Amino acid sequence: MGDHYGTLGLRSDATKAEVKAAFRRCALRDHPDRHAQSGDAGARTDAARRFRQASDAYHVLSDDRRRAEYDLRIRSSSSYGRTSSSTWASSSASSGYGYGYGHGHSGGSWRRPPPGRGGASVGYDWGLLLKAVTRRRFLLNLGFASILLSGAAFLDGSILELWNLNNSGKSFEEAMESIEKVKTGKGNG
Repeated sequence: MGDHYGTLGLRSDATKAEVKAAFRRCALRDHPDRHAQSGDAGARTDAARRFRQASDAYHVLSDDRRRAEYDLRIRSSSSYGRTSSSTWASSSASSGYGYGYGHGHSGGSWRRPPPGRGGASVGYDWGLLLKAVTRRRFLLNLGFASILLSGAAFLDGSILELWNLNNSGKSFEEAMESIEKVKTGKGNG
């Protein structure tokens, strides 16, 4: 995962403009095309690695949603440890030297693994839970369910009010007895 702020030489409260300017400085210094003619293979490899790290940092820090998730992970990693399956991995091996294109979040689990000290407690990855709960599909389903439940409650109250309006002073049992009397009266007549 690395320290994206440290990679770009920024503080954690840096603005988007500062993030962009810092990435441009790193890109101009470390872009693989700039070091392509270098005779030192180690220097080329090191520059390419630094450029990938800067691209990854820019990809995360330039997007508000990704940055908020990253900041949440940084804050929560100090208290729970990191989940190995949910990292901000670089996919530069498959995508080449893009400006953050092809990079992404690799998923993760809803639960964190137990702490390494053998503790029995299991913490939840609240960031992933918040991400799932705030998705459009979840919110639409939640809204639809609340409309259905409100409608059912309204109908239940309306049916009770209609019953009381048509059968004032009678209980359900009394109404059923009067219906039975009418049925037996018609059957005899």
